[in-house]
Amino acid sequence: MALIAPSILAADFGRLAEEARAVELAGADLIHVDVMDGHFVPNLTLGPDLVGALDKATELPLDVHLMVENPLDFVESFVRAGADWITVHCEVVDDVEAALSAIESHGCRASLAINPATPVEAVSPWIERAAMILIMSVVPGFGGQSFMENSLPKLQTLSDLKEKTGSECLLEVDGGVKADNISRVVEAGVDVVVSGSGIFGAADYSETIAAMHAA
Repeated sequence: MALIAPSILAADFGRLAEEARAVELAGADLIHVDVMDGHFVPNLTLGPDLVGALDKATELPLDVHLMVENPLDFVESFVRAGADWITVHCEVVDDVEAALSAIESHGCRASLAINPATPVEAVSPWIERAAMILIMSVVPGFGGQSFMENSLPKLQTLSDLKEKTGSECLLEVDGGVKADNISRVVEAGVDVVVSGSGIFGAADYSETIAAMHAA
């Protein structure tokens, strides 16, 4: 069964701690935290202080996704704030091995991500090295976008590679996934599903997360 990771970017920021506790009680498996710097993506979002507040509000692991130009400059501060996973983008990392090692040196699980326009070959060589690989199924920067179909072949390629190599790397997808289309990404081999408006835009978080798990 795939893990469900509500994206806190879609929550009510005036009730952030309450929202984090609500999805925890509703059956979420971890909380996804999108960090944007206004350069790598055209938006500004959360910093370490807010991650620290989330860490105090919930027992769920925090999956911190660094959509920033210089991700290694921020790893230590987010780990101190409470990050359990840290994801960096291949598009801005010159030395992937060094980046993964730097994250791990702080006691955090290291993940790689690629944008929709980036070929899957950018991450496939790391299927036996990274703890998780994230395939973006929308153009990063804003919530509420529709799922992009070109993410499915990438996920299937990585899933097949996992089976071939025996890798325990988790596959994560982020963007446009809701209860009515989650089965398609799970069939493609996804282990972790990020959903923002698909959960926080629903009237009943428990019912929605249960439907996602069931699918």
